[in-house]
Amino acid sequence: MKNHDKILNDLVPLKFGKNGVIWIIFLIILIIIGTIAYIDQIIKGQVVTNMRDYALWGIYISNFVFFVATSFVGTVTVAYLRLTDNNWRTPLVRIAEIISFAAIIMAGLTIMIDMGRPDRMLNLFLHGRLQSPITWDVIIVPTYIILSFLLLYYPLLPDFAILEKYFEKKNSFLSKWYGKLAINWEDNKAQNIVQKKSIKIIVVMLIPIGILLQTIDAWLFSTTYRIGWDSTNMGAYFISGAFVAGVGALVTVVYVLRKVRKLEDYITDYHFDKLGKFLGLAILIYLYFNIQEYLLPVFTAPTQEKIHLDALLTGEYALLFWFTLIFGLIIPLFIVLFKKGRKPLPMLVVGLMVVVGSWWKRYVIVTPTLLHPFLPIEGVPESWHHYFPSMHEWLITGATLAMALLIITILVRYLPVIGIQKTINEQDLINTDKNIEL
Repeated sequence: MKNHDKILNDLVPLKFGKNGVIWIIFLIILIIIGTIAYIDQIIKGQVVTNMRDYALWGIYISNFVFFVATSFVGTVTVAYLRLTDNNWRTPLVRIAEIISFAAIIMAGLTIMIDMGRPDRMLNLFLHGRLQSPITWDVIIVPTYIILSFLLLYYPLLPDFAILEKYFEKKNSFLSKWYGKLAINWEDNKAQNIVQKKSIKIIVVMLIPIGILLQTIDAWLFSTTYRIGWDSTNMGAYFISGAFVAGVGALVTVVYVLRKVRKLEDYITDYHFDKLGKFLGLAILIYLYFNIQEYLLPVFTAPTQEKIHLDALLTGEYALLFWFTLIFGLIIPLFIVLFKKGRKPLPMLVVGLMVVVGSWWKRYVIVTPTLLHPFLPIEGVPESWHHYFPSMHEWLITGATLAMALLIITILVRYLPVIGIQKTINEQDLINTDKNIEL
């Protein structure tokens, strides 16, 4: 019982301290500023952005692709860990599910922002064509949101029942709501069987849907026949990149929660070592597809594609291109190859490098290609030949990133980030094994 009480006290959600309140206020301020910029954009139109006929997607679509990629961590990573039932996964899966849920919600919101006016979303349902990948995006993103929510919610049922009893005398309001969320969970054999089967069904559904979502996003680019996107490599390229972005985000959030919530007894160096190896494998696979995407065409590219590659490798976008490759992939890979590099603090640095590199990588994928249209750019202002986001675009994009972080922050405030019942059961199993040995 003593072990049970310690686990419960360690893992139960806690109130925000002073730093937590400051963090929340900071995120809300960013969201308010971004909302004001978005309202101004709706009133004045897209003229307040630097998007024109050529750079018609700009930062909004690259941000959308980043959110979709980040959400991938809660699909294949969690699905693999749940299906294999590895015990070491317990402290990580719920954090991954929270990140995935927050990211896919913001992906759906970001695509609406890109449309200029939110009422245009209705046209995708009224006049959508099944031949268009964006129609499938509109179908699959809400489906993914629902399944991500269910994957997060179902494993929480036993913990909600535990929290209902825990807060019964300490906070009747929280106890009441945890009780409602537990939906009469009694931890009997029948309920456990149904819960396990339900989770397995959701996981099995999420794997193909997650892969399909990444592939459809790739098709949005590759079916336009533009130089730089006209590649059969795009689907695998996007999926491998999503692994990198998602695991990088998971490493970062896991480290922060471990530090803030003092979960060193549960999230150990062993977990960071495992994540480091997983991230290293993901980077190697992604680097392979980068070679396929950029190096091989150097030797075979027609004239127009050579112009595009020159802009990336040595021209206008060379600094960003090499930054995402070296800072976001090669250096992190070099760090995680060594055991010391897979310790918590180095892994935080690696996670941040990967996340920043992944965001700018999406920008490099989107913008340079848009500025290499089918026909030469003629008879337009010089400013149309180039693109860099306006202040409105930065403020709106910053607000979406802040909103994703706010969703994660609120969820980790009221949900146990590590499964309480699962941890208790595993501890009981360890104790039983020790008694048998004795």
